[in-house]
Amino acid sequence: MPPGVARWRCAFLGTAEGPSVPSPSRQAICSPVDWRVDSRTDEIVQCVSELAANAVRHGVPPGRGFLLRLTQDGPIVRAEVHDSGEPMPNLPRADASTDATSGRGLLLVASLSDAWGVRERNPGKAVWTEFRH
Repeated sequence: MPPGVARWRCAFLGTAEGPSVPSPSRQAICSPVDWRVDSRTDEIVQCVSELAANAVRHGVPPGRGFLLRLTQDGPIVRAEVHDSGEPMPNLPRADASTDATSGRGLLLVASLSDAWGVRERNPGKAVWTEFRH
């Protein structure tokens, strides 16, 4: 791999109880640190945790898992969470009710990252976020 390019990929499989969110977040912590992007590590880990939690809660059908992919290409770190579920996520609403118990996760991702988005896959979708360091 050329200098300044790194890749990390891991699939998280479901169990009878469903996939675990803390495990991907903990495993993903090591990559940004090892890649020397310390200035954005907390933001990257927070967004990976949010995207993984969304995949578990909204995107992973029973008995299925999701894929977490982290890549670094020069100054850009990209995190992608792929799942086989539907539907496409709701876009963030800046006017979400203060009493709502959900609906703010992608607002958090949008505010902490430099870019984010969703693309369709067959089956499912990939939600991604990027960070410049």
